[in-house]
Amino acid sequence: MAQQLTQHTSLWIEILARFGLAAKGVVYGIVGLLAAQAAFGTGGRTTDTEGALQTIINQPFGQFLLAAVAIGLMGYVLWRFVQAIKDPENKGSDAKGILQRIGYATTGVIYAGLALSAVKLILGSGGSSGDSTQEDWTARLLAQPFGQWLVGTGGAFVIGIGFYQFYRAFTAKFRKKLDLHELSDTEQMWIIAISRFGLFARGVVFCVIGFFLIQAARQSDASEVRGLGEALQALAQQPYGSWILGIVALGLVAYGINMIVQARYRRIMAT
Repeated sequence: MAQQLTQHTSLWIEILARFGLAAKGVVYGIVGLLAAQAAFGTGGRTTDTEGALQTIINQPFGQFLLAAVAIGLMGYVLWRFVQAIKDPENKGSDAKGILQRIGYATTGVIYAGLALSAVKLILGSGGSSGDSTQEDWTARLLAQPFGQWLVGTGGAFVIGIGFYQFYRAFTAKFRKKLDLHELSDTEQMWIIAISRFGLFARGVVFCVIGFFLIQAARQSDASEVRGLGEALQALAQQPYGSWILGIVALGLVAYGINMIVQARYRRIMAT
């Protein structure tokens, strides 16, 4: 009986995890699509993940669609906490394993905030801007002893995450977690290529966000902080900015596709 209950729970966690990966893919896909439209002069705008939620709710049947995304994000949060606490992927308790599991928990907290923003939008109370929230937290850190060092270290860490995305894109080790045996060689090739492009674009965005965090630390000015939306806008303001923004935006669309592919083909261990 206990074993059946465990299997039943694992099945539900797997379903919610897949639903959550798909929801995350939809959010990033919208961010990328809006930015691509802005880059190529066909409308759109540079925005962050919360801006993507606002775009969803403004569509026909928007509340229903956003509710589905919110449930998916909650499922994603649950799965990340299961990964962090239960360690179904056997990351272990050594330094590397603990760091990876802390990373899972941190991701869970971040997307819990995004899910909460989705719920607030559905209830009509609105959501806070991700960029302004990051600025508020940065200001609080800068006000602490050694605050500039803390913010600067945080910026370096974010840039490190960006380079890790480059590493993942280059090595394509994520393929080991995908069960693609039922697809043709050509289909597998396209999936891997799109996924690598998406990871590379996400790495660029992390590096830009990290750079501005370091700038905020150097100048002790929280207004220098840039979230996802403002980071994309900063890319647009560079020489050949529309091209740079367009490439990164299409990369974020590719990352969204990558998440949806993972929702379908990833090997998920829930216990």
